[in-house]
Amino acid sequence: MTMKSALLLAFFILFTMGKIDARDTLTVSSKKLVYKLNIKDNIMPGTWRNTQHAFAEADSLGADLMLIHMNTYGGTVLDADSIRTKILNSPIPVYVFIDNNAASAGALISIACDSIYMRKGASIGAATVVNQTGQAMPDKYQSYMRSIMRATAESHGGDTIINAQDTTFRWFRDPIIAEAMVDDRVYIPGIIDTGKVLTFTPKEAMQHGYCEGIAENVPEVLEQIGVSDYEIIEYEPSFIEKIIGFLVNPVVSGLLIMAILGGIYFEMQTPGIGFPFAIAAIAAVAYFAPLYLEGLAANWEILLFIIGLILIAVEIFVLPGFGIAGLLGILFSFTGLVLSLIENVVFNFDGIQPEKIMTALTTVIIALFAGFMLSLFLSKQMFTAQHGPFSRLSLNEVQEKEQGFIGVDTSMKSLKGKTGTAYTVLRPSGKVQIDGRIYDAVSNVGMIDRGSTIVVVKDEAAQLYVEKV
Repeated sequence: MTMKSALLLAFFILFTMGKIDARDTLTVSSKKLVYKLNIKDNIMPGTWRNTQHAFAEADSLGADLMLIHMNTYGGTVLDADSIRTKILNSPIPVYVFIDNNAASAGALISIACDSIYMRKGASIGAATVVNQTGQAMPDKYQSYMRSIMRATAESHGGDTIINAQDTTFRWFRDPIIAEAMVDDRVYIPGIIDTGKVLTFTPKEAMQHGYCEGIAENVPEVLEQIGVSDYEIIEYEPSFIEKIIGFLVNPVVSGLLIMAILGGIYFEMQTPGIGFPFAIAAIAAVAYFAPLYLEGLAANWEILLFIIGLILIAVEIFVLPGFGIAGLLGILFSFTGLVLSLIENVVFNFDGIQPEKIMTALTTVIIALFAGFMLSLFLSKQMFTAQHGPFSRLSLNEVQEKEQGFIGVDTSMKSLKGKTGTAYTVLRPSGKVQIDGRIYDAVSNVGMIDRGSTIVVVKDEAAQLYVEKV
């Protein structure tokens, strides 16, 4: 047997014994594995969830680089900050291709990446924190955004320069430029004047260190990176993940809370258990299930909400008036709804940003108030309106006194002056028997023993008053 034959035989034996696999062949492939994540919608909790799954899958596949294909006008700062942190801590190099827009939260994510590539006509910047109406938030929120934008730019620091006076740094991405994308008070000579929020075009971004190249598509980006032989695997969220992403949207969560409150309210207006209760139950499941799967809502938080509903039901249907049980029920239900939106561990809120807590509180409070007002409006329109769709389920007729309708039994007025016997002891109230029928009665003077003869002396508000004969 020749040496070549012996080597081939040894290779075959080792391969069949599982000592080596297809990756250990004599010819090693130089093909790079590129994992692509699309961020082409508003940045929401679902975006952060998809990012976590994408990075985990890229790591398990041994990807050589991550490429974020971006086109977004922004979204929630908290979720963008989580994505930013994930990128900064990633052992896999992360590149971003801005296809058209990287505004606001999108700019923050882009700056966190190792390299930025932009398409002609694209833009990056305009990271001022705004509310849902587009109005700038108070400076407390802007200050937080300014700091994380600066910190993100500083994470891509350049060379350290030591002069005679002190130590200075030359940045690849100037932190002051990043701050100018948030604060219109920042003045940078030759770049931006006060009163304007900074937004870069591709050429401007390249000139000032916020873009490494201009490309028309993903292959051109990879070519500029220096990757020619590659395989692209694109993250594709499953159908269930898409549903979860939709349900954890703060707007949808608020609508579900409104449905829960409205279902409970309408159920209290109708006899038995029916359609409104089903709506409330489905809305509760749709609210808590995705939060539970995401690790936000814990078992005890869901249980707290259920206990709150039970206490409210006990207060309404069992106990008279409205007291401790009702107040505790409202508190428990409200707390369960709020805490399910926060990544707390029991009542430990370490590491949770105040903005996250305020967002959860605002979502629940606005949803509860809107749900209550909407329930009152719909109740009037659907149930009490003369031609409402559910008008037959409620009593709309008024029994007028002039038409002979009264609220008490008048038949006992004819018993005045009649005699009977005390069916029980009257002290002073009890029961009497008159003409073979039992009536509730009150002794008008003193106690009356059982079996004594009595006479009806008066009747007031359907109540007989008797005296011993």
